[in-house]
Order: sequence, then structure tokens, then C-alpha cells
Amino acid sequence: MDYKVIVFGVKDTSLNIIEFIKDNICPVDLVVTISPEVTKKNDVSGYTGLSYLTEKYGIPVFEADSYSLNDEKTRLFFEENNFDIGISMGWQRLVPKYVLDRFKYGVYGFHGNSGYLPFGRGRSPLNWSIILGDTRFNLNMFRYDEKADSPNIFATEMFQISPHDDVRTAQYKNMICSKNLIKKLLTAYKEGNISVRTESKDFDSWYEKRTAKDGKVDFRQRTRDIYNLIRGVTAPFPGAWAICKGENIKIWEAHPFDEIMDFHEFAPGEVIDIFDGKPIVRTVDGSLLIDRYEPAGTLKVHDILE
Repeated sequence: MDYKVIVFGVKDTSLNIIEFIKDNICPVDLVVTISPEVTKKNDVSGYTGLSYLTEKYGIPVFEADSYSLNDEKTRLFFEENNFDIGISMGWQRLVPKYVLDRFKYGVYGFHGNSGYLPFGRGRSPLNWSIILGDTRFNLNMFRYDEKADSPNIFATEMFQISPHDDVRTAQYKNMICSKNLIKKLLTAYKEGNISVRTESKDFDSWYEKRTAKDGKVDFRQRTRDIYNLIRGVTAPFPGAWAICKGENIKIWEAHPFDEIMDFHEFAPGEVIDIFDGKPIVRTVDGSLLIDRYEPAGTLKVHDILE
């Protein structure tokens, strides 16, 4: 079987891109995803099952038996079929070389950071950018090879990370830029003129993998650092958290409250007051208003978030 345009994906963002390509550019000839059973062995934030796309749109869907694409069923599938060009969206694993070699024009994915590749390679780049307080994001569309986030750049778009963004709104901006880059790529593909730049003057650096435990809030930190952490790991990611009286408190939304008022009688992490069910918590250099948390309504004045 010959497949021209293939999308690799496992997330809601993958679905958004598949529908965008189908509705605005060209048919999607195949979707490669993983089965729900595979997610039990892999932590996939924002996972969305895509098998229904066959019934809804008539798009063939191949469900791999492994996220690494190294299971026997998947190997046979790629060895027995032919592929033109692949687009990876929301696929948080390397694509093995034997798969890449089956694509006539290559497989292209996205990676970004505040600088330029190979700076900022690795995991969770959008989360890290917000947590670190970056104010811009360079989104690269690059051709995959067997290494992670190699600077094989097809094209780049940049967007602002504002003080009001959280990781979800940053994902919205990321998706808009991704769609612009996909338009450019598939236009170049139709014209048989895909050009990739492989030279870079930037230095190599890495973002480490983030897990749910990395969302723990330390109220001894500065307000801006706590705020950046909370907005950087909110839904669809596992969220920020703290412990109060032995109970795990999940903090989904918060923002800096005041840095001038004198709260020296309260300890960092202590609830100063509560308005409309929203606790105000002392930080080392001010205070933070928690807009949404779980279990809601459990925090009281003078409770300590540790």
C-alpha cells in the first residue's frame, strides 16, 4: 500500500492537526497512533484515542503495540508499505531509523525553546520555557533523524509567552504556528522542493524529563517562580501540588496577589485569608492568590501548605 501524507500522534493536539490538514490542505492518508493498552505502560498527558477517525472520516488508523514502534506488528507494517511524508504532532518518542528510512521525503516534527536548536533539546520544552520565565518561544519544524531534536530545520516561527499565559494557552499559540509550518511543508512537498538547513551556530543544551512529582510547590521560593511553575504544569499536564495536614492539594490556577502588604506574621505557605473560596497564601516575597485547587474548600485560614 502507498501512503502519501501520514500523521503520527496520540493527543488532542494530534487530532486538531489531523482535522486541520484534512479540511484545509490535503487528504490525510494514514494516522499512526498507539492503542489504549500501550498508555497503561506510558505516561501520556492529554492522550486521545484516534481509532474512531476511520469510521468518522474514512482515514486509515494504525495502532502500534508499542510507543517505541519496535514491536513485531509495527515492524511488519512499515516494511510492507510505502510512505511519502510524515508529520509528527504530540508524539513524545523518537521514531526509529527503520521507520524513518521508509519515508521518501522524511518525517517532520516540532520542537522549540527560547533559543535555537540544538539549544534546548529534550523533554517538555513548552513547560520548561514557562517555568523558567522565558518570554518567547521559537518553534522549529525539523526533519527527524535517529537522534533527539537534531537541528535539521525546515522552517521556524516564533511566538510570545506572556505573563498571562499558562501551558494550555501557550499550546494554542504553538498550534497556530504549527499549522503555518505544516502549510509551508506540504506546499513544498507538492512542489517537490523541501529544503532543510542543518548548520547551526548555537550550542547544545537539554531539558530534562518532567514527571508529576516535579510539580511540588515550595512556598519558600519567590512568588514569580511559584507562579511560573503552576502555570507551566497545569492541565492537560499533572498540575502543581502541595501538602496540607497530610492531604495532597492540587493547585491548577493561581496568580501573584500583592508584594507590598506586610504579612510577616504569617509563615511562607500559610493561608492569610480566603475570599470567594480562593485562599491567599504567603510567599517569601509577597503572596499568591489560588484561583482553583482540589479538593476545593478544604483550605482554612492559618493552614500551612508544605
